Amino acid sequence: MQNPATATTAGDFAELPATATHGPLSIEYRWVNEAASGAPIAVFLHEGLGSIAMWRDWPQRLCERLGMRGLVYSRPGYGRSTPRPHHVKWPVDFMTAQARETLPALLDALDIDMQERRRMWVIGHSDGGSITLLYAALFPDALAGAVAIAPHVFVEDISVESIAQTRQLYETTDLRSKLSRYHADVDSAFYGWNDIWLNPAFREWNIAGELTGIRKPLLAVQGHDDNYGTMAQIERIAERVPHAELVKLDACGHSPHRDAPEALNEAIAAFVLRQR
Repeated sequence: MQNPATATTAGDFAELPATATHGPLSIEYRWVNEAASGAPIAVFLHEGLGSIAMWRDWPQRLCERLGMRGLVYSRPGYGRSTPRPHHVKWPVDFMTAQARETLPALLDALDIDMQERRRMWVIGHSDGGSITLLYAALFPDALAGAVAIAPHVFVEDISVESIAQTRQLYETTDLRSKLSRYHADVDSAFYGWNDIWLNPAFREWNIAGELTGIRKPLLAVQGHDDNYGTMAQIERIAERVPHAELVKLDACGHSPHRDAPEALNEAIAAFVLRQR
C-alpha cells in the first residue's frame, strides 16, 4: 500500500480502468492526517456538489480526533476527477454503481488490501452518505463500520423542491461562479447531480431494501433543519438496520460538518471509539 506519509497534499490522481458502465477514470485523491501512519483509514465520500476542496479541513480535524488516516477523493464528475461528458446523464442507479465499482477500484489502485479494508471506516455525506450505505451493504466484510451523514434512502418532495430551487439559483445568480472554484468542469458537476435528481424516473429510486445487508456498526446523522431531507431518511435506515444508531442534531441543516461540526465530531468520535 502507498505510504500516506509520502503522498502530496496538492491532490494526486489514481487511474481506474474502464468497466461495463464507464470508461477509464482519473480520480483526484488526497491523504489527510498523514502523521497517523499505520492507523486505520477513514474514507470520505462527498455530497452531490462536493469535491476534495469543498470538504475544507473537516476530514483532517475528524481524523485527528479519531486517530485515523483519511482518504478523501473527488467522485467521477467532480473536482478534478474525470468530468462527466455533457451529453451523458447519470443513470438512476448511479450511486449503486459508484459503491459497487468506483470505490473498490480506487482502493485497488491505491493498494489498500483486504486486511486494511477490514479496519476501514467509510464516512459519507448526502449522496456520499447513500453511497456509504450501499458500500456497507454490498461489501459487509470490507469495512469496520460506516457513518452516513444526511443520507438519502428514498426521494422526498422536500429534496426535489430544494434541488429545483438550487437549479434556478445556479442559472440566475453567482452560484455557478462560486462552485467553479471547486470543479474543473462546473457544468458537468452541477448538471450531472441536478439532472438525475429532477428526472421523473428518479422519483422511484429507493435503496431501503438493500440496507439489510449491512452488518457492521452504522451511525446515521440528520439535522432537524435539513431542507434536502427529513428525519424519515434515517428512521427508515433504523427500520432496515436494527443495530444502527441515530443522531438527530438541533440547529443543523443539510451539512452537519459545516453547521454543527463540534456536535457531529463528538457524536462520530463517541460512536467509533466505542467499537474498538
